[in-house]
Amino acid sequence: QVQLVESGGGLVQAGDSLRLSCAASGRTAYTMGWFRQAPGKERELVATITWTGGNTYYADSMKGRFTISRDNAKNTVYLQMNNLKPEDTAVYYCAAKGPYTNYRNGDDFGFWGQGTQVTVSS
Repeated sequence: QVQLVESGGGLVQAGDSLRLSCAASGRTAYTMGWFRQAPGKERELVATITWTGGNTYYADSMKGRFTISRDNAKNTVYLQMNNLKPEDTAVYYCAAKGPYTNYRNGDDFGFWGQGTQVTVSS
């Protein structure tokens, strides 16, 4: 079991940067992921990172402006978002799945945080 709490969301202007954090408690040897869900749209994968941090995966549309990282000493996963655009407005969720599952997809994430709102104004 793992409990996840996201933070760092807020209201920013287009072109700004923002770093989201996801604090994990309980067992933490999980592959972690960031997802987002915009109003009226389905939830989509942003990025994943293996529990060692040695491998990352980004959805094609997220490559270039987003960076996922983790600090296992702090049990925290981060999502650095640069050059934000209004279309990045969404609730961003942190999620976890077993460490030996395929990290190159958004499947099988069984643990979720409550989400943090990111709003980008034009």
